[in-house]
Amino acid sequence: MHIAEGYLPPAHAAAWGVAAAPFIVHGVRALTREVRSNPESTLLLGASGAFTFVLSALKLPSVTGSCSHPTGTGLGAILFRPPIMAVLGTITLLFQALLLAHGGLTTLGANAFSMAIVGPWAGYGTYLLVRRFGAPLMVAVFFGAFVADLSTYCVTSVQLALAFPDQGSGVMGALAKFGSIFAVTQIPLAVSEGLLTVLVMRLLTQSSKGELTRLGVLTRSAAKRHEEADAR
Repeated sequence: MHIAEGYLPPAHAAAWGVAAAPFIVHGVRALTREVRSNPESTLLLGASGAFTFVLSALKLPSVTGSCSHPTGTGLGAILFRPPIMAVLGTITLLFQALLLAHGGLTTLGANAFSMAIVGPWAGYGTYLLVRRFGAPLMVAVFFGAFVADLSTYCVTSVQLALAFPDQGSGVMGALAKFGSIFAVTQIPLAVSEGLLTVLVMRLLTQSSKGELTRLGVLTRSAAKRHEEADAR
């Protein structure tokens, strides 16, 4: 991730674009409702998109035709839910392809499916699961961001394996090869992204308690505790 321009066979690139399209359309509707219903959330939406853009632009060379980097999608998924993150992530990928030659237009669908769709859903599901077990908010945020990052690269490994199966061991052999190479750089990056996302969320609990309460990230009692702690 991101898979480079022209690297996927045309049929694969088109198929991943078709797979991503319904999620993006649904996300556009969700984003439109959010902005119309709560225009005050525009600033936080922009910050979530900027967080994704900056982190995912920090790339390290990895598998041929691809690279390793943080994704930054966990934060937006936790704050605004995965459908909205599908739009913010796709916009990020489009801008990076056009402005930074990072990723590409032909591979936009594949990159959006892994980073803007699967990553946010996996991260948000993990966040909810950890919270359901009674873990503190920041622990859930860490694991949500961590899984959002790693799951993106799992999907990218599948995409590359399907496009370029190993001559001897087929798709499964190629999947093991791509996944093992990604793991060297991506596991440390996922841990770092989780810690950074926790830091950003801590800052938001201090500066945007009302907005986080409305979004359901903080309960009213938790927001009150944060206010009392700030007062002390």
